[in-house]
Amino acid sequence: MNGIIIDKQAIIWFAEGNKRLSQTAKSLIEDANQKCFISIASLWEMAIKINLGKLSITNNDLQTFIGELEESGFTILNITHRHIVRYLDLHLIHRDPFDRLIITQAIVENLSVISSDQVFCEYPIRVVW
Repeated sequence: MNGIIIDKQAIIWFAEGNKRLSQTAKSLIEDANQKCFISIASLWEMAIKINLGKLSITNNDLQTFIGELEESGFTILNITHRHIVRYLDLHLIHRDPFDRLIITQAIVENLSVISSDQVFCEYPIRVVW
Protein backbone atom coordinates (compact mmCIF):
# COMPACT_ATOMS: atom_id res chain seq x y z
CA MET A 1 0.00 0.00 0.00
CA ASN A 2 1.31 3.47 -0.79
CA GLY A 3 -0.06 6.82 0.21
CA ILE A 4 -0.29 9.00 3.27
CA ILE A 5 -1.94 8.71 6.64
CA ILE A 6 -3.03 12.01 8.15
CA ASP A 7 -3.01 12.55 11.91
CA LYS A 8 -6.01 13.89 13.81
CA GLN A 9 -4.91 17.50 14.11
CA ALA A 10 -3.87 17.78 10.47
CA ILE A 11 -7.18 16.42 9.16
CA ILE A 12 -9.14 18.79 11.41
CA TRP A 13 -7.05 21.75 10.21
CA PHE A 14 -7.50 20.62 6.61
CA ALA A 15 -11.29 20.30 6.98
CA GLU A 16 -11.51 23.73 8.65
CA GLY A 17 -9.18 25.43 6.16
CA ASN A 18 -6.97 26.38 9.11
CA LYS A 19 -3.79 28.25 8.14
CA ARG A 20 -1.78 26.24 10.71
CA LEU A 21 -1.76 23.33 8.24
CA SER A 22 1.47 23.65 6.27
CA GLN A 23 1.23 24.39 2.56
CA THR A 24 3.24 21.22 1.87
CA ALA A 25 0.74 19.09 3.80
CA LYS A 26 -2.25 20.84 2.20
CA SER A 27 -0.86 20.34 -1.31
CA LEU A 28 -0.14 16.67 -0.68
CA ILE A 29 -3.66 16.05 0.69
CA GLU A 30 -5.21 17.85 -2.28
CA ASP A 31 -3.12 15.92 -4.83
CA ALA A 32 -5.60 13.81 -6.78
CA ASN A 33 -2.91 11.18 -7.39
CA GLN A 34 -2.31 10.72 -3.64
CA LYS A 35 -4.17 8.02 -1.69
CA CYS A 36 -5.12 9.59 1.68
CA PHE A 37 -5.93 7.55 4.77
CA ILE A 38 -7.42 8.50 8.13
CA SER A 39 -6.80 6.03 10.93
CA ILE A 40 -9.80 4.74 12.81
CA ALA A 41 -7.62 5.50 15.86
CA SER A 42 -7.82 9.22 15.01
CA LEU A 43 -11.60 9.06 14.75
CA TRP A 44 -11.78 7.16 18.04
CA GLU A 45 -9.61 9.81 19.71
CA MET A 46 -11.84 12.55 18.27
CA ALA A 47 -14.95 10.83 19.66
CA ILE A 48 -13.38 10.63 23.12
CA LYS A 49 -12.33 14.29 23.06
CA ILE A 50 -15.72 15.47 21.78
CA ASN A 51 -17.41 13.46 24.53
CA LEU A 52 -15.16 15.06 27.16
CA GLY A 53 -15.76 18.55 25.76
CA LYS A 54 -12.09 18.92 24.77
CA LEU A 55 -12.67 19.05 21.02
CA SER A 56 -15.13 20.85 18.84
CA ILE A 57 -15.55 20.09 15.16
CA THR A 58 -17.94 21.45 12.58
CA ASN A 59 -21.45 21.07 14.04
CA ASN A 60 -19.99 18.77 16.74
CA ASP A 61 -21.29 15.93 14.58
CA LEU A 62 -18.62 13.32 14.11
CA GLN A 63 -20.80 11.14 11.89
CA THR A 64 -21.26 14.01 9.41
CA PHE A 65 -17.54 14.83 9.59
CA ILE A 66 -16.62 11.20 8.78
CA GLY A 67 -19.16 11.10 5.96
CA GLU A 68 -17.67 14.27 4.47
CA LEU A 69 -14.18 12.77 4.67
CA GLU A 70 -15.30 9.64 2.84
CA GLU A 71 -17.21 11.66 0.21
CA SER A 72 -14.03 13.69 -0.37
CA GLY A 73 -12.09 10.51 -1.17
CA PHE A 74 -10.37 9.80 2.15
CA THR A 75 -10.14 6.14 3.15
CA ILE A 76 -10.69 5.09 6.75
CA LEU A 77 -7.88 2.71 7.75
CA ASN A 78 -9.09 0.14 10.25
CA ILE A 79 -6.83 -1.42 12.87
CA THR A 80 -5.83 -4.97 12.00
CA HIS A 81 -4.10 -7.75 13.90
CA ARG A 82 -0.90 -6.93 11.94
CA HIS A 83 -1.00 -3.39 13.35
CA ILE A 84 -1.55 -4.65 16.90
CA VAL A 85 1.30 -7.17 16.71
CA ARG A 86 3.68 -4.53 15.27
CA TYR A 87 2.56 -2.07 17.97
CA LEU A 88 4.15 -4.36 20.56
CA ASP A 89 7.58 -3.88 18.94
CA LEU A 90 7.34 -0.09 18.70
CA HIS A 91 9.82 1.73 20.93
CA LEU A 92 8.08 3.78 23.60
CA ILE A 93 9.30 7.15 22.34
CA HIS A 94 5.83 8.58 21.78
CA ARG A 95 3.51 8.13 24.77
CA ASP A 96 0.18 8.85 23.06
CA PRO A 97 -1.44 5.48 22.24
CA PHE A 98 -3.45 6.89 19.33
CA ASP A 99 -0.37 8.42 17.71
CA ARG A 100 1.52 5.16 18.32
CA LEU A 101 -1.20 3.32 16.39
CA ILE A 102 -0.89 5.78 13.50
CA ILE A 103 2.89 5.27 13.50
CA THR A 104 2.41 1.50 13.55
CA GLN A 105 -0.08 1.65 10.69
CA ALA A 106 2.35 3.78 8.68
CA ILE A 107 5.11 1.22 9.22
CA VAL A 108 2.98 -1.83 8.41
CA GLU A 109 1.22 -0.27 5.40
CA ASN A 110 4.29 1.63 4.10
CA LEU A 111 2.58 5.02 4.36
CA SER A 112 4.02 8.47 4.87
CA VAL A 113 2.53 10.48 7.75
CA ILE A 114 1.29 14.04 7.71
CA SER A 115 1.83 15.44 11.19
CA SER A 116 3.27 18.51 12.87
CA ASP A 117 4.28 16.31 15.83
CA GLN A 118 8.08 16.13 15.67
CA VAL A 119 8.18 12.98 17.83
CA PHE A 120 6.88 11.05 14.80
CA CYS A 121 10.26 11.77 13.15
CA GLU A 122 12.00 9.53 15.69
CA TYR A 123 10.40 6.45 14.13
CA PRO A 124 11.33 4.71 10.84
CA ILE A 125 8.62 6.48 8.82
CA ARG A 126 8.53 9.40 6.41
CA VAL A 127 6.92 12.41 8.09
CA VAL A 128 5.68 15.31 6.01
CA TRP A 129 4.91 18.76 7.29
